[in-house]
Amino acid sequence: MAIKKSIPAWLNVSADRVTITLSKPSEMNGVQVDALSLRSPTVRDIRAAQQGAGEDDEQRELNLFASLAEVGVKDLEGLALKDYSRLQTGYFRLVQDDDV
Repeated sequence: MAIKKSIPAWLNVSADRVTITLSKPSEMNGVQVDALSLRSPTVRDIRAAQQGAGEDDEQRELNLFASLAEVGVKDLEGLALKDYSRLQTGYFRLVQDDDV
């Protein structure tokens, strides 16, 4: 029997989207927000993020997250590290198999 990890209070997971509550408001697309949503990625999203980053794994991840959140890469670069870590956690929850 697999043990499921509890979902943090700052993370809301649905079948095709995760919403991450930020630890502090941040500017995205010129607007102050206190949460970010990532939609579920497609193979096309992954390929586009790869093409724009070459061999740079960090840039590829930034490109992908920016696309899924519909914000600019520069906006994500302005996030507190704690909030970027939350974004990474949310993404991995979104793409993991339901049996995990």
